[in-house]
Amino acid sequence: MRGLNPNRKIIHIDMDAFYASVEQMDNPLLRGKPVAVGGSENRGVVAAASYEARKFGVRSAISGVLAKKYCPELIFVKPRFERYKEISNKIREIFHEYTDLVEPLSLDEAYLDVTKNKKGNPSASLLAQEIRLRILNETGLTASAGISVNKFVAKIASDYNKPNGQKTVNPDEVISFLEELPIRKFYGVGKVTTEKMYQLGIFTGVDLKSKPLEFLEKHFGKSGNFYFNVVRGIHDSEVKSDRITKSVAAEHTFDVNLSSEIFMMEKLESIAIALEKRLKKYNISGKTVTLKIKYSDFTQQTRSKTLPYFISDKGLILEIIKELLFQERMKDSVRLLGISLSNLNTEEKKFLVVQLKFAF
Repeated sequence: MRGLNPNRKIIHIDMDAFYASVEQMDNPLLRGKPVAVGGSENRGVVAAASYEARKFGVRSAISGVLAKKYCPELIFVKPRFERYKEISNKIREIFHEYTDLVEPLSLDEAYLDVTKNKKGNPSASLLAQEIRLRILNETGLTASAGISVNKFVAKIASDYNKPNGQKTVNPDEVISFLEELPIRKFYGVGKVTTEKMYQLGIFTGVDLKSKPLEFLEKHFGKSGNFYFNVVRGIHDSEVKSDRITKSVAAEHTFDVNLSSEIFMMEKLESIAIALEKRLKKYNISGKTVTLKIKYSDFTQQTRSKTLPYFISDKGLILEIIKELLFQERMKDSVRLLGISLSNLNTEEKKFLVVQLKFAF
C-alpha cells in the first residue's frame, strides 16, 4: 500500500482576495471599504469580494442583489482581467526564480514543488516566506501559503492563516492535522458532499478515517477511494508545469433575462465569435460542443454534442449550438448563456488559461 511521502516539499500560494485587492491597490478611494468585483446591485454575480465585504457574508458566486442585501454599503467594481493577468504574470515570474515546477490553478494561485529548488534552500517554509515577501515588495499585494508533503494538505493549509500568513504541516504532523480537520475543510468536499457525510456520521477527518474503503465507495463511488487515501496523507499527484487545457469557454450574463430563442441565438453568435478568436489565437480545436444555460432561478443546464472531427470555426460551432438550443423548450427565462469546446487537440500543448468571461 502506498504511504505518506515525507520527502516532498510542496507550497501552495494563494493571493489574498486577489481581484478586489488589485482594485483597492489601484484606487485608494476603495481601500478599507467593502468591494465586490463583478455583478451589480441589480444583476450579475460577484467574482470576488474584499475582506471588508466578506465580514458581511459577501462571497464569490453569489448574486449582486444578494450581496447588496448583505452589505448595503457594498461598492461594485467592473473586473479588469487584463490588469489581473499582468500582475499574475509578474507573480509567476517570481515563482520560476525558485523552481520550474510551477502549476498554476488560476490567476491567483499555484502549486510549487520546491523539493529541489534553484535557491538550494532545504526549508520550504523559509522559501514560502521569502516568496510572499517578494510578491508584496514587487506587486504591493499580500499572499498566503500552505506548505506540506503533498498538494492536498498544502492547499488546505494555505487557508489557515489568511490573509497574509502561512502554515506549515510537517511530515510528522500530517496525520493528526487531517484527523482533527472538520470535514467541510477538506479540499474537494463541497456543500452537498458535506451534508451527505454529516448524515453518515462523518464530521471530522478521524470519522472519515474510521470508515472502510468499501463503505466509502458504496456511498461516494469513485470519490470514495480518494477520500480513503487523502485522510491518510496519501496524495501522489505531482506538480505539473504543463497542465493540459481540457476546455475553452466563453459566456455572458445578460442585463435583462431572455425568454425568446431568437434573441438567444443573436447573443450566442457574439459569444461564438469571441470563442473563435481565442481558439484561433492558440490554434485549438475540439470535438465536443457544449451549450451552457443558466436560468433566472439560478439553476443550470448543459447540452452537448460530440462530433467525429475537430472544429474551431464559429459557423460550425453555431450550427451545433442551434441544434442544442432547440433540442428542448426552455423551462424559464435565461440570465446566462455560454459555449464551450472540449475533447481538444491539446495533448502536446502546454497549460493555457483560456477561460473567457465577458464583463459582468
